[in-house]
Amino acid sequence: MSLADFFSPISTREFCSGTDFYNSQFGKIIQAYEHTFPDLDSPDNKPQLVILGVEEERGAVNNAGTKKSANAVRKHLYNLYQGDYNVRIADLGNIQAGATIRDTYVALKTVVEELVKQDILPIIIGGGQDLTYAQYTAYEALEQRVELAIIDAKFDLDQDNAENTSLNSNTYLNHIILHQPDYLFNLSNVAYQTYLVSKESLNMYDKLFFSTMRMGMMTGKLDQAEPLIRAADILSFDIGAIRASEAPGNANANPNGLYGDEACQLTRYAGMSDKCSSIGFYEYNPTFDPMGHTGSLVAQMIWCFIDGFYNRKNDAPLIPKSAYIVYRTTLENDDYELVFVKSKKSDRWWMQVPYFGSKSVNERYYWVPCRYEDYQQAVAGDMPDLWWKTHQKLQ
Repeated sequence: MSLADFFSPISTREFCSGTDFYNSQFGKIIQAYEHTFPDLDSPDNKPQLVILGVEEERGAVNNAGTKKSANAVRKHLYNLYQGDYNVRIADLGNIQAGATIRDTYVALKTVVEELVKQDILPIIIGGGQDLTYAQYTAYEALEQRVELAIIDAKFDLDQDNAENTSLNSNTYLNHIILHQPDYLFNLSNVAYQTYLVSKESLNMYDKLFFSTMRMGMMTGKLDQAEPLIRAADILSFDIGAIRASEAPGNANANPNGLYGDEACQLTRYAGMSDKCSSIGFYEYNPTFDPMGHTGSLVAQMIWCFIDGFYNRKNDAPLIPKSAYIVYRTTLENDDYELVFVKSKKSDRWWMQVPYFGSKSVNERYYWVPCRYEDYQQAVAGDMPDLWWKTHQKLQ
């Protein structure tokens, strides 16, 4: 079965704000599926990124209308100008809602899986955030452990009925956490608001050694969230994490949350991450966005992700060693030497964590993205919480 079988074509004319696109606008550059499905195997012009919409809203709790989001975003995205780099982007069109919502999940899972295998990064425009489940299960056949970062004002969990809850935008994390086989190495919830999250959910995250960062910790210091996003293979962005005054196009919008420029910066962090291999933008509802402000913001967030992608440094701490500065420190009465590296290209930090129980000469390590503050904490004699959580998961 060809990937084209999953998609319906689009008409770029619907997204043009004038008579035609200018040469440097995305509308002129993107290979869109209008009549011919983009060639994903071309050795000379293979796309590095693809845009795909999902016309599914049945899992979007109290937010009917999200199935129209992809084309609403395209109206703004296609009129943006590319940065100072040559982009190779295709637009595959829209995955139509299946006969059942499970059919839609299977279609999205199949498409994302095939794209990731081909080293093509999908930019998904949903739909409800329950589609994150399909985005995640696409990695099952890749036989590797993955990290998932969720940017959301709340935790989409059902604590009272964890194992028997139906799958929707309020409960999809239950299904990801309980999914078998288990290949989820870490789950991070970024920009959550404490009064929207139960203490039981926070305790559960702590017991599972998952990562969290509340909105208050990021205010005025957004870079604190960068390592969590840099660690993720998969990013899911709930537009409801942005405050209603900046993004009214969501039936569940909150008065507090991220500002528009902060949302753009977070997606640029994701684009710059060498690990990120898929990203989804969910819960945008054009029904509540008559002026198009939210659609324009989502388009700019995608632009920032693309800009980050084309500014990747490829400096994950592997080789050559000359590209890094190594810092070592030993905690008092501790069995392990803590090793940190800083990239000379980007000034980004990583921390070395040994696999659990490994003390052989050929000791194995996991490199976890971290902050300069983690290094400062280690120098002061305190074990960084990030080191301990990662160490516990490496069993």
